[in-house]
Amino acid sequence: MRIIVPASSANLGPGFDSIGMAVNRYLTVTVGPASPNWQVDHQLGALPHDQSNLIVKTALEIAKDLPPHHLTLQSTVPLAHGLGSSATAIVAGVELANQLGNLHLSTDDKIELASQREGHPDNAAPAILGGIVIGTNLNGHFAAVKAPQFDYALAAYIPHYDLRTADARAALPKELPYQQATHGSAIANTLVAALFARRYDLVGPLLEADEFHEQYRSPLVPELQQIRQLGHQHGSLATYLSGAGPTVMTLLPKDKLADFRQALRAAGLDADLWDLAIDNDGLRVEEGVQV
Repeated sequence: MRIIVPASSANLGPGFDSIGMAVNRYLTVTVGPASPNWQVDHQLGALPHDQSNLIVKTALEIAKDLPPHHLTLQSTVPLAHGLGSSATAIVAGVELANQLGNLHLSTDDKIELASQREGHPDNAAPAILGGIVIGTNLNGHFAAVKAPQFDYALAAYIPHYDLRTADARAALPKELPYQQATHGSAIANTLVAALFARRYDLVGPLLEADEFHEQYRSPLVPELQQIRQLGHQHGSLATYLSGAGPTVMTLLPKDKLADFRQALRAAGLDADLWDLAIDNDGLRVEEGVQV
């Protein structure tokens, strides 16, 4: 069988640790025959090839007696770039346990197990559900709700450098002033209402009004403000820092993407610009795959 998990773009503006969307870049795990030991074949750099690989490690945490198998990984999700690479591995591990262990996990079960390991649901939940998802930790458990998706092109600027989540987290303050926190919460609440009401005249400004993380992380991603300004000049809905960065995501009318790309190049921003789309299907399993 083949387990397919989409990448995800999280921390949509003020939706810090709570709002994310699945996008059409994928981790694919092809499950081959049983073997004496776990063998994980891939060309993904220094990631482990044995049971210490995050996919297998996650699966064994859920079902410790799984028989070892030969796995082959393929991924178009960049590591350490704010597109949910670790969440794809964790979600794949949850589904690997579900399939090999015949656990019959529900969708809610999968969200719970993956979010527990991620610490928050903004990457794991959209990777499972697809689309745009709002979620949180409530009384020690995770709840997630799928929102209507919007019909905009996603232009993901992928800087040449990596940004570890730990470094991006270290840039955040330990506390916020009460007034700033309540205002940030109000902005996020209104963004969620605007997403469900499809009030995109409000969605755009609200996405760019974050009080929780972007202002503290922007020195680590100096391209953010320049790309946001260029986006406005080309009719963008909004630009935001994807996940912990350094990927910068701009939401554009589809007919503006070519002009936006040209503007970035003219400004000397020469890293990859990916033309992405929302993946509305989420986690899926294909049976009967030839390996």
